[in-house]
Amino acid sequence: MVLMFATHPRITIEPGKRGGKPCIRGLRITVDDVLGYLAAGMTEDEILEDFSELERDDFKAVYAFAADLAREKSAG
Repeated sequence: MVLMFATHPRITIEPGKRGGKPCIRGLRITVDDVLGYLAAGMTEDEILEDFSELERDDFKAVYAFAADLAREKSAG
């Protein structure tokens, strides 16, 4: 079963894939992976070079998903 979010259609969760972590478009690349690469200093262009299956719009989805999670967490 693949879960998709109406507000984040590029983010999917599959219980058997990457431990059920939110992934990008069903790939094995998680939101956490991308945020970790960015936090380590990689640019979007460098990440796109290393992971050709990613698309530029995937970054917008990662940022929006992370922002929504942060809002939910701060709201209680």
